[in-house]
Amino acid sequence: MSEIFQNIPEIKFEGSKSKNPLSFKYYDPERVVLGKKMKDQLPFAMAWWHNLGANGVDMFGRGTIDKRFGAEKEGTMEHAKAKVDAGIEFMKKLGIKYYCFHDVDLVPEADDINETNRRLDEISDYILEKTKGTDITCLWGTANMFSNPRFMNGAGSTNDVDVYCFAAAQVKKALDITVKLGGKGYVFWGGREGYETLLNTKVKFEQENIASLMKMARDYGRSIGFNGTFLIEPKPKEPMKHQYDFDAATAIGFLKEYGLDKDFKMNIEANHATLAGHTFQHELRISRINDMLGSIDANQGDIMLGWDTDCFPSNVYDTTLAMYEIVKNGGLPVGINFDSKNRRPSNTYEDMFHAFILGMDSFAFGLLKTAEIIEDGRLEKNVEERYASFDSDLGKKIRNGEATLQMLSDRALELRAPKDPVSGKQECLEGILNNIILSGTEN
Repeated sequence: MSEIFQNIPEIKFEGSKSKNPLSFKYYDPERVVLGKKMKDQLPFAMAWWHNLGANGVDMFGRGTIDKRFGAEKEGTMEHAKAKVDAGIEFMKKLGIKYYCFHDVDLVPEADDINETNRRLDEISDYILEKTKGTDITCLWGTANMFSNPRFMNGAGSTNDVDVYCFAAAQVKKALDITVKLGGKGYVFWGGREGYETLLNTKVKFEQENIASLMKMARDYGRSIGFNGTFLIEPKPKEPMKHQYDFDAATAIGFLKEYGLDKDFKMNIEANHATLAGHTFQHELRISRINDMLGSIDANQGDIMLGWDTDCFPSNVYDTTLAMYEIVKNGGLPVGINFDSKNRRPSNTYEDMFHAFILGMDSFAFGLLKTAEIIEDGRLEKNVEERYASFDSDLGKKIRNGEATLQMLSDRALELRAPKDPVSGKQECLEGILNNIILSGTEN
């Protein structure tokens, strides 16, 4: 097989002083941080759909990037295999171990689902053949249940029982392929699981059907040996006006309502968090404190645009605060997927590498700064001091459920007026964060 990414070397760590654009400045896979090698703290994955499929097309223009990778024509099995070859070479040169996929990222969807399934069998055999002898494997799989016109009214939330059956068939096959490829997780992204108007919608009916589909997927997955993590990826809008998986809190409430919280966790995407009016750290924190943080889609939005722009992550404040939550979670059961795409004018193969180097370095920087935050201790010490009054005997009774309203009322009457409140020290803490982030990172 001829080299696809010619003149692109294996990307090595050269340190923050390096001016070589095809090198890592912060991602040093063998460096030990907080007791673990960086490559183990940061299980990076390539998104099949963006990296191997997205060609720069947008709602106003045709694609700008040639992603045929030597195939004569897109949308063929020859092209599907060319993407496999390109993806494996790409991951080897970057030292990335994992990939993620939707079913129709791997193969062109046929008019007959039986033919689509045959193609999936063929391409998954090809992937296994081409990854034999490497450490490259699947992070997670999912089914695209939003692009095909049959899903215009949703998949699990559809009003049509036959469409519901097609959704179930796609989930079944995607689970089969995920298990075959060694996937650690399986994701439900409800791209059209929502509604446009309540005038024609049975909300409870649709939510119950979504839950039923997830329960069937869980039961089937366990029956075929899938011992990994099922995941929900929250998103508030786009394409549907009102989506049932609006944010982490909404999705967690849904899982608990339908008894799915023991098998499912959150796959949190940074850009979806901002679309919901939250920070990335907020969505990670809400997931973590509910023991529901499973995996992340690493990207960022553009604050000047109000849609899902899927930029590669470059904001090191965001990656630092994200890695803080991940470290406090004890790591991620699944991993870190770059659900990110090159900008439309970044149209060369080399740009694909620049983008991943940017994202991997940004998260490596965030990990290094998280270690400094924890070792420094000032931020966490201030948080403990802010809530210190609850360490008193009365505070402990409140926390242990031993206090009564009469007891607390008597305390207030005895005090007559409350003491001055403890300062939140927000600006001080932001200054500490600046101090840590802006300090050096060299050994």
